[in-house]
Amino acid sequence: MTKADIVNEVAKATGIEKATVQIVVESFMESVKNSLAKKNPVFLRGFGSFIIKHRAEKAARNITKETTMVIPAHDIPAFKPAKVFVNSIK
Repeated sequence: MTKADIVNEVAKATGIEKATVQIVVESFMESVKNSLAKKNPVFLRGFGSFIIKHRAEKAARNITKETTMVIPAHDIPAFKPAKVFVNSIK
């Protein structure tokens, strides 16, 4: 499902015009990105959490060049679904 599909589904379900729904969806996504950029998780009860995961420094190998390189520690965004959400998919 794409962002356009989500906009269409919400517009059909609510009766709100697509242009307005698109602004709301894009604003929601921007709010989530801004919160994660500030290292603040986003919790949506019954849906899941957008969190920041820390990856430790590690050594990696380039097999073709037979070299070893160090990948520095870094943070990545992640999504952890709520138990209610996981159970509804089973």
